[in-house]
Amino acid sequence: MVKGPGLYTEIGKKARDLLYKDYQGDQKFSVTTYSSTGVAITTTGTNKGSVFLGDVATQVKNKNFTTDVKVSTDSSLLTTLTFDEPAPGLKVIVQAKLPDHKSGKAEVQYFHDYAAISTSVGFTASPIVNFSGVVGSNVLALGTDVAFNTESGNFKHFNAGLNFTKDDLIASLILNDKGEKLNASYYQIVNPLTNTVVGAEISHNFTTKENAITVGTQHAIDPLTTVKARVNNAGVANALIQHEWRPKSFFTVSGEVDSRAIEKSAKVGIALALKP
Repeated sequence: MVKGPGLYTEIGKKARDLLYKDYQGDQKFSVTTYSSTGVAITTTGTNKGSVFLGDVATQVKNKNFTTDVKVSTDSSLLTTLTFDEPAPGLKVIVQAKLPDHKSGKAEVQYFHDYAAISTSVGFTASPIVNFSGVVGSNVLALGTDVAFNTESGNFKHFNAGLNFTKDDLIASLILNDKGEKLNASYYQIVNPLTNTVVGAEISHNFTTKENAITVGTQHAIDPLTTVKARVNNAGVANALIQHEWRPKSFFTVSGEVDSRAIEKSAKVGIALALKP
């Protein structure tokens, strides 16, 4: 269904996934199974120090209607209803979480060859209204993301972004936090046959005058095994290796080293996942 420039969340997403996705210090286990009727059940457990968190999620699809239900160990129940293409280019999403009745919201997305719009509103008396819009093409796109608090009458956030895609290169520029923070990212496919990719992100805070730089890369050792690495200007380096040990089943080991610490410290996370 997605066409044209895509939603605002797509601006800079490739670089963010390269630099931050799958890196973890916690131990995580996730298994997804499918019934003969197409119902997907995902069980996830995460060990954070001495605390264990878990949830069970169920997904049911019927033509262009999808129902997702997730039950967590914190006694919360999250339900998401997604309706694809009730009209050409349209998607409707309704979400509610119990017992937090204030977390419910409805979202409408619209996709066009040269534009994409998303707007959402919470199910409260004085909701937060979110709006994002992108105009352009799959080569050059310009977008904005706004959240307005109807109770206080103030903008919760106001962001703007620019995305440029040319062959195997993607460059993005995003202005966040009402113009206080500027992020520039770069993503390039070096070798598509080995899925070798390089990327970088530079962040500047206009208030504190602080800069942050993160560079990273990934490479497929073989069709089933991928390695990733990143380092930032704070001296923290991360690496991971991910292996598809069976179809849609991934085993991931990640580690972190703080090279600027007085006593060298390292964290290692292990994840086992069956992904749809």
